[in-house]
Amino acid sequence: MEFLSLIGDVGFPIAGALAAGVFVFITLKFILASVTDTVNSLKNIMTGLDNRVQTMNNDLVKIDALLSYALNVRPNIDRIAANEGKDDARRD
Repeated sequence: MEFLSLIGDVGFPIAGALAAGVFVFITLKFILASVTDTVNSLKNIMTGLDNRVQTMNNDLVKIDALLSYALNVRPNIDRIAANEGKDDARRD
């Protein structure tokens, strides 16, 4: 009944435009909510994959350092420093 009184007050074209606007607003809200959920789940997956890559990189550098020590070979200092995302600060 409220819609009929709105039609009587402002006219059918304006009431129809308001109803269409509400419909579009609700539809966009629903679509954007599902897109936001999808983006958040992809972000969580990417974070997990990044953590796995960092762990694997750390393990490889550790294995490289242990093998260099066992074989009495000088370890690759650049690789060890790059693992931390920094340049080697030592001057030897």
